[in-house]
Order: sequence, then C-alpha cells, then structure tokens
Amino acid sequence: MSTMISRQSAAAPAVTFRVVVSNGKLMTADEFQQWVHRPENAERYFELERGKIIEMPPPIPWHGFITSQVTKILGRHADTCGIGFVLSNDAGVVVEQNPDTVRGPDVCYFAETVSDPAEFENLLRKYMTIPPVIAVEVLSPSDRVNRVAAKVDEYLAFGVKQVWVVDPETKDVAVHRPGQSMTLLDGDAELLGGDELPGFSCRVSDFFRLPGQKSTEQKPTGQNAP
Repeated sequence: MSTMISRQSAAAPAVTFRVVVSNGKLMTADEFQQWVHRPENAERYFELERGKIIEMPPPIPWHGFITSQVTKILGRHADTCGIGFVLSNDAGVVVEQNPDTVRGPDVCYFAETVSDPAEFENLLRKYMTIPPVIAVEVLSPSDRVNRVAAKVDEYLAFGVKQVWVVDPETKDVAVHRPGQSMTLLDGDAELLGGDELPGFSCRVSDFFRLPGQKSTEQKPTGQNAP
C-alpha cells in the first residue's frame, strides 16, 4: 500500500544522502553492524538499504531536541505502566532481510518486557529483529518526501503498528497505521496509543514544548499504572 506524506520540511539543503560502496557487494545486517563501528566511521551516520550503505547528514540540534521530547514522553509511559521499553538515538532495526535493510528510527517503543537483566542486555547488543509497536521519525531539513514515505511503508510491512512522522517545522504529527488512511494531528489535539499502546495519551503540542513551558501530558492509565 502506498503511504502519503503530507509535505516536506522547508529549507532542505542541497546535499542529503550518498551511497557508500564497500567492496562492491551487498552487506548483511551483521556485517553492517561491524562496519559502522570502525574507527574511521566514528561520528558519521549510516543506514543499510537493501544491502547498500547509505550515509546521511547529521541531525541539527532542533531535531535532537524534539526527539528527546518524544523519547521522554514515551519513556515515562513505559516506566509508569511497566510495559515494554523505549529506544532512541537511531538504534538499528532490521526491517527487511535478504537483502538486509537496517533503519534507525528516531524513537521506537517495544512492547516486550524482559525481566532478566542479562537477557535484556544481550537482546540490545545486536540490531533489533522484532518490530516495535511504534516507530517515530522526526523530520529533518534534509528529508525528502519519497524517502520518508518509503520508510513508513517499510515499517508497516515489517509489522510496526503505528508510525508517527513528527514535523518540527509545522509542529504536527502524521499517524500511519496498516491499511488505514494517515491521520494528521496538530496543536492540542490528543495523540492516543489506541489498542497498540493502551493507556498512552499526550497532546501533540507536548512534543514541541520548550523548556519552562507547562506540560499538558496525560497520566498513563495502563494495567500497571497506579
């Protein structure tokens, strides 16, 4: 199913993405994980797209701030309800295999609860191969409509239940679900977790709340919430 993205963020720079060739062959996710941690690749940003390495420009601080806001809000829900965990910082998720595609969602929420600390650490030592319940992409000035739409389709095909595309420029959130039309929310509209993330609720404006501004975030009402 084709996914529609409402618009592209303004002021996109001319240089965006480039393909990095490594030995002229397609890489697996495991090979890619080793390759990105080489010393010469430090402080650089990559994804694996059907076996090909794609280098991306580093995000601007505004992007990082919005990402941190989303992470905090979802993280508080996980801590309060005691259900699942949140990853950020472009943590790798293998969304396609043979050839492999490794995406780095800005934020993602996994419903799995792992009680054994050692098992949990081992789970996070490699790229995730299970779909998160929610994947969040925070748009950057370098993003292009077609690339973002393709990512959304990949996430949904992989089994992600909701994809939130957060636009820092227009301060809105496009919510994508499998087999449904995109829903665009802005301002003080309520963003709900639905059946996929029971009890979650926040205002869209909370994602863009500046330091010192009052939060309108709702208290979680999940099964383990007090």
